[in-house]
Amino acid sequence: MSGATRARDRNWSVLELLRWTTSYFEEKGIDAARLDAECLLADALEIDRLRLYIDFEKPVTPEERDHYRALVRRRADERVPVALLLGKKEFWSLPLEVTSDVLVPRPETEILVEAALQAMTDAPLEILDLGTGSGAIALALAKERPDAHIIASDVSAAALEVARRNAEKLELASSLEWSCGDGFEPVGERCFDIIVSNPPYLAESEARELAPELSHEPKQALFAGPEGTEFLLRIAEQARERLTPGGWLGVELAPHQADAMSGWLREAGFEDVMMHRDLSDRARVVSGRRPRMGE
Repeated sequence: MSGATRARDRNWSVLELLRWTTSYFEEKGIDAARLDAECLLADALEIDRLRLYIDFEKPVTPEERDHYRALVRRRADERVPVALLLGKKEFWSLPLEVTSDVLVPRPETEILVEAALQAMTDAPLEILDLGTGSGAIALALAKERPDAHIIASDVSAAALEVARRNAEKLELASSLEWSCGDGFEPVGERCFDIIVSNPPYLAESEARELAPELSHEPKQALFAGPEGTEFLLRIAEQARERLTPGGWLGVELAPHQADAMSGWLREAGFEDVMMHRDLSDRARVVSGRRPRMGE
């Protein structure tokens, strides 16, 4: 009997599986190995992560192990992100469905949500989320400002379907309108009080340097072109005319692009141009305002 067969046939407790998988993921070079193991095992056992440690001595059935083993194999060998294996990701305390048609929401994108909320007035608002993907930003804003009307646009019809499902499950659909198309084209001449965007901002030349997990996410949501700044420049050049006087624009980007984006916004006539930084003091969002009438 081989070692692999003995491992499959033996009785495994919850804690033993967690320890083994954490070590295995670490050998494979996977970051957050313990967290990934916990999330996958909790899904296989259909419990929450806290329960893993309450029932840490509980034996795992062969059927549960088979399910778990399949998840572990795809995480380790194919480097599928945990969120895509589970089909869900939390953002702004909202449980969101995610698929390979959308980017997995990242914690740093919450910086954009925070900045947008701080920029808002108490009046009813017209908001555009440009490139909504899973709907993460739009839904976070809808949760915090139910009085706002939000247009969520994306070039991908498949991504908009995911965003729609998320809005319906979260009972936030009444605040949103959906628009499919490239850039500002689908909203025509409409103007907004707030425009937010997490656009593609990677250069095509960076593809080989990226974590293998990103190969499972949509390329059109990651790569902007040869320079990586193509979509950022389009926003800087076109957003001012889509904002009401005094309207606010916030854009997520890579830290090394913040200076260039700030300069483009100033050249386009924006004022109050700011960088918003993450906990590591890296610029993750650049914002600016269209001047008010008479300014």
